[in-house]
Amino acid sequence: MTHIKRLLLDILKPHHPDVIDFSKALARTGNCQVRLTVAEIDARTETLQVEIKGDSIDYEQIQAAIAEMGASIHSIDVVEVEHNAADRD
Repeated sequence: MTHIKRLLLDILKPHHPDVIDFSKALARTGNCQVRLTVAEIDARTETLQVEIKGDSIDYEQIQAAIAEMGASIHSIDVVEVEHNAADRD
């Protein structure tokens, strides 16, 4: 089976929720670690670099959580996947 192990996302979000609550919400989507860096702040939004690491990241869940918080993914800058031949697809 093939699993997403790491994502680096460029995200635009409103100021609310704050970056701590935003990170916690993303981490709750699965058993994953979230590292968030604020790249830019303007009057209404924040541009973030968000790195997510885990054994099997569910991109659709991450995408939905981001949208629910009023944010959007600008780009996927890094993706790391792993295939375990012992698992069945």
